[in-house]
Amino acid sequence: MSAKFLAKLGEVPLGTNLETSVGIELVEGVPILRASAGIQNRIEELLDKQQTDGLSEEEDKEMDFYAEMDDYLSLVNRTMRNMAWAETPHSA
Repeated sequence: MSAKFLAKLGEVPLGTNLETSVGIELVEGVPILRASAGIQNRIEELLDKQQTDGLSEEEDKEMDFYAEMDDYLSLVNRTMRNMAWAETPHSA
């Protein structure tokens, strides 16, 4: 059985500031990474436009980047939750 690993991210969409793109919040003491409100708003804008007018090639690439970024954040968050769960004493 082989594990599926994420590919390396390509380039970052023009105008994306990685320093302000991801925030950290604590959920039950576990740090969880989330896309910033600005990135979430941009994704909503692109999804709305996709439904009405369609996306340009550049916007389509931008959406692909956000999907990849979400995959990475999900992986990191699952890993953090699993590590926290493994360190927590459980009753039998």
